[in-house]
Amino acid sequence: QVQLVESGGGLVQSGGSLNLVCQVSVSLFGIFATGWYRQVPGQERELVAVIISGGATNYSDSVKGRFTISKDNSKDTVVLHMNSLKPEDTAVYVCAADRWGDYAKRGGMDYRGKGTLVAVSS
Repeated sequence: QVQLVESGGGLVQSGGSLNLVCQVSVSLFGIFATGWYRQVPGQERELVAVIISGGATNYSDSVKGRFTISKDNSKDTVVLHMNSLKPEDTAVYVCAADRWGDYAKRGGMDYRGKGTLVAVSS
């Protein structure tokens, strides 16, 4: 079982920055993909950033150029660096991980944390 714990959420003004940190309970060497979803009540869950074992990254169009995902294999952590935040970025951000590459076909990554709230004021 893989456990993920997020930290770093909070309230920030529009244009500001936040870093979200995800601590993974197992070695990242055994994980194919890690990423961050965000969830707003009444809206579909959005996968905003993914990093795979080789280091390649992918971003949703809504955050491309503003968010960066990185990982530290020595610490088993994944960080979402969020810059130029907008009020529409307000959401619960959930760290996720999957041992395989076909998570999109399966409806999402197998392992998820409880989430951390990011609120951006205008």
